[in-house]
Amino acid sequence: MATFMVAGLLLTSCTEEDEGLKLQPHDESKMMAIMHTMMDGMHSMSMAEDPDVVFAKMMVMHHQGAINMANEELMSGDDPAIKAIATKIKADQQQEIADLQAFVTSYRPDQPASSKFNMELMNSMDKSSRQSDLQIINGDTDHDFAQLMIVHHQSAIENAYAVLEHGTSPMIKEMAHMMIDAQMAEIKEFQEWILKNQGSGMQGH
Repeated sequence: MATFMVAGLLLTSCTEEDEGLKLQPHDESKMMAIMHTMMDGMHSMSMAEDPDVVFAKMMVMHHQGAINMANEELMSGDDPAIKAIATKIKADQQQEIADLQAFVTSYRPDQPASSKFNMELMNSMDKSSRQSDLQIINGDTDHDFAQLMIVHHQSAIENAYAVLEHGTSPMIKEMAHMMIDAQMAEIKEFQEWILKNQGSGMQGH
């Protein structure tokens, strides 16, 4: 509870400077706007289908959000390491979108919609929305991309674990395992970069 209170106090003072900490209002952040657009799209999609199909369609939207964030990083970011991760994310998730769309087109559903699976996805989306709104955003594209992609990847990992439990498609299960491994590795890269650069990154350019 104390952690959330501190985070809330930080966010309510987004226009102030405190001991060198420079924050940006979330409604001025391009990265945050991309994140919100992605979440709005996922919340509005129909989930009255086979869990594998729901997962595939949702992850197409989720991946497109990551691609849009990566494009913003490549256009406005400065740090070579973060831009390299953005380039990899963009390439990997473009390929996965193509694979997911091909799956939706060709797959013959073998089970009805699962309310339990859908609830797990909705809970994950709600948690991701709250967590993204708690992030410290300072207007530095590299820093903000790293912060928000950690939240983005964490929700994808939760969704992947959910479909491993409720889905039946071997292809989707294989893709879910690959997503978990790849995105856990990228989360670690982002975390290490933030820890290394938090002094300069929290100041903004």
